[in-house]
Amino acid sequence: MDRVRIDSPISAILVSWGNAWLAGHVGLDEAVDRVERAAGPQVVAVDSSETTLRSFLVDQRVEGLVSFRLALPIPGDPLGLTGPPAFNGSAIDAGQAVVAVLAGRCLGLVPADDRRGSSYSGVRWTACAASAVEPSLPSLAEAEQALSAAMRSATEALLGVDGPAQGFPALDTVDDALAPGYPGRAHRVGALAARLALALRLADERGLTSGQLATRGEAFRELDRAVRRARVAAHHAIVESGQPQT
Repeated sequence: MDRVRIDSPISAILVSWGNAWLAGHVGLDEAVDRVERAAGPQVVAVDSSETTLRSFLVDQRVEGLVSFRLALPIPGDPLGLTGPPAFNGSAIDAGQAVVAVLAGRCLGLVPADDRRGSSYSGVRWTACAASAVEPSLPSLAEAEQALSAAMRSATEALLGVDGPAQGFPALDTVDDALAPGYPGRAHRVGALAARLALALRLADERGLTSGQLATRGEAFRELDRAVRRARVAAHHAIVESGQPQT
């Protein structure tokens, strides 16, 4: 089993549809079907046992599952993580993780590619203890403002950088739209952030000088930081309390 593809949005999809299910906007079957349609069959490894994602969700609901949080960490920026080190390290290696929030405790879920034989291809989630301390995350409004500012800064920085035209992927190529029940603002911010994330992954560096690479690299790093925060904030918006959404 290999770590899940770095460009796979599977953690975001599980968080989105899992939260929609917990909030009563979709049924369990619809949520699981949507997650599996994105990446194939899903299983969860807990201690020494393995179960289907559907059974895992049912069991955790009985145990007091209340919400899911998205983590999109990179080395030096453990966004969405609060420990322990074993979970943080696995999540950073994968570039993504899900935190299942239960009453008084949390479980961390890290995805990896699951291939068995020549025809089976899915995702295997490894569950481990996660800190119950809430991460410091921006609100949706704060994340949207930061994303807009980063886009403007990146655009200004890149205006003087010649090289291959990049463009942006069409919205219908982005496969991790938020589930029903999320606020309209979250849908807008999430869709833009997912589209920008895809554009960053597809950026072509061929034909650029070292100076151009340095300029564009710095602009892309700042934009990537804002994009990851916007995606996390959008996926948390359905459970964000005390703040009106429009």
